[in-house]
Amino acid sequence: MTSEDFLRSMAASSHARVAQASERLTLRELRAMAADTPTPPRLALSRGFDLIAEVKLRSPAAGQLKADDNLTARVRDYAQAGAAAISVLTEPSRFDGELSHLASSVQVLAGRIPAMRKDFLVDPYQIHEARVAGAGGVLIILRMLKSAELRALIEAAAQQQLFALLEAFDELDLQWADELVREYGRQTSLLVGINCRDLVTLKVVPGRLEQLAPLLPRTAPRVAESGVSSAVDADRLVRAGYDVALVGSALMRSDAPAALARSMLEAGRAAAAC
Repeated sequence: MTSEDFLRSMAASSHARVAQASERLTLRELRAMAADTPTPPRLALSRGFDLIAEVKLRSPAAGQLKADDNLTARVRDYAQAGAAAISVLTEPSRFDGELSHLASSVQVLAGRIPAMRKDFLVDPYQIHEARVAGAGGVLIILRMLKSAELRALIEAAAQQQLFALLEAFDELDLQWADELVREYGRQTSLLVGINCRDLVTLKVVPGRLEQLAPLLPRTAPRVAESGVSSAVDADRLVRAGYDVALVGSALMRSDAPAALARSMLEAGRAAAAC
């Protein structure tokens, strides 16, 4: 399977979910619900180093991470440890995610920090779903979508006052990211992240984060995704030029996620202060 095959299959599954959901609730109805949903908290980043901490039950690369885990307690731990946002997997087929996980996370956070919907989003309908669930942000995978589709998602996020993390895998993706930041950066809060996972083997590619860091747009917060598991990693990535780390599997595997999150934040901020 190629990376394009993987993303194509995930996109097809995502389109099918949109079709099913829209049979129950039209886009017009969803927009009306979104308009009645309280405004989510803004993403507030420090001038040093920040963490987007993730909750997910399963990873295609690592298999099951937690069985019947108390996700709400983990969300509370992440927030207390100082995370700037909580990423919540809502993709069901490969990650065991649900929109209800997002909604319950938002309830736990109680307006302190935003939750981000992490999924293989393909349609503005899903942006409105995220807003109704209380999300303050969404992930958008650049490799998976055409230009018009990307712009439709970003414009929907801007309309719903959501930040958007644009996920890149290579140099071409980063060219897209730079163009989109220039075009939409004044309309909504955009972050640009590099996922260092190979989409064929699903393994982390050593050195990819450092290799691509110089190509990241300088006018948007720079996010390191995947392969971040320790305070040492946080120190290394800050020195490579990153402002934020999105950490999922390492925190989900940990029996002391709050302590691990704090150690990453402390190490990253110490490096940023140097």
